[in-house]
Amino acid sequence: MGLNAPLVSPRPSDGYDHRFTEVDYLRGMERLVHAVQELSLARSLSDIQRIVRTSARELIGCDGTTFVLRDDGICYYADEDAIAPLWKGGRFPMTTCISGWVMLNRAAVVIPDIYADARIPHAAYRPTFVHSLVMVPIRTLEPVGAIGAYWAQERAATSREVSLLQALADSTSIAMENVRIYAELEQRVRDRTADLERANEEIHQMSLTDDLTGLTNRRGFYLLGESALRAARRNNHHCLLAYIDVDGLKRVNDELGHDAGDSLIADVSEVLRTMLRESDILARIGGDEFCVLVTEPGGDTARLKDRLAEAFRTFNTTQARPYRLSASVGLALTHPESSHTLDELLTLADELMYADKKAATESRAGGVNTG
Repeated sequence: MGLNAPLVSPRPSDGYDHRFTEVDYLRGMERLVHAVQELSLARSLSDIQRIVRTSARELIGCDGTTFVLRDDGICYYADEDAIAPLWKGGRFPMTTCISGWVMLNRAAVVIPDIYADARIPHAAYRPTFVHSLVMVPIRTLEPVGAIGAYWAQERAATSREVSLLQALADSTSIAMENVRIYAELEQRVRDRTADLERANEEIHQMSLTDDLTGLTNRRGFYLLGESALRAARRNNHHCLLAYIDVDGLKRVNDELGHDAGDSLIADVSEVLRTMLRESDILARIGGDEFCVLVTEPGGDTARLKDRLAEAFRTFNTTQARPYRLSASVGLALTHPESSHTLDELLTLADELMYADKKAATESRAGGVNTG
């Protein structure tokens, strides 16, 4: 007998307590409609479990309900609402419990006396209040779970009670599928958003990074340098800006080719990267021009120049290259109270670099000018 059965029906005479009146049925129908509306708005499995565990009890006035999920051959008792604890959180093989039987046989089952039915694992039920039950599958085609209703006394569920519970289970299956689809769509949106964020970050990094050396480019140097300069002044620190112009790049390009020139620039960048601290801001701002902004230099301009000269000498004596590394350097020191902008420091360091280059002699074999 289904949901469209007539409201007046003969009382069964099987000896069991049914106690499900026409008024109960109408109230159950009203509660079912409300539950279906709630399930249509569910956006997570926990929402579905909450709706089902409370709605099932109210539909047929039972003493307890369970919400069982099928999990790779296991019946997982995911949730419950009952007058005393049942099996929430328990996992049982499908072949050893009644919920598994319901899912495997794709059919509802009514058991007025659990101790008279061989399909029931009696040992698991003895600690509970359960004497009677009805269990329906969640989806009859390839069931994904089951809903169980239990009574503390021997009672045979009526066909209308079974129909109400099965209708709830059918609505639950639709809600679970909607949640699955909704979760997939949400994940796709998250993945798409993450992809766009990564792409934007890559574009941003590309706009701030020199392709050949992987160092910060001119644009990135201004962004990082202005911020570091302000921070140094707030902390009452000196700043040192080094303007480095690599010697001989044009000659290497003309005589050895542009691949060799690129290698020379890459070698210079690696030497600079190795000798500087992680907090120092290093950038390639032109073809053969590099800048370094050092905070907290302690006012010792010569020390950075000497370290660079030594680093180049070490490279030239340990690496087999068709060229030698050397550079002209201009160092501009600014005090915490100074109001120099980064542009003004760059201009000053550039002028000092050209003075250094002018003072260089042709006898220089490697390293940097010290004049």
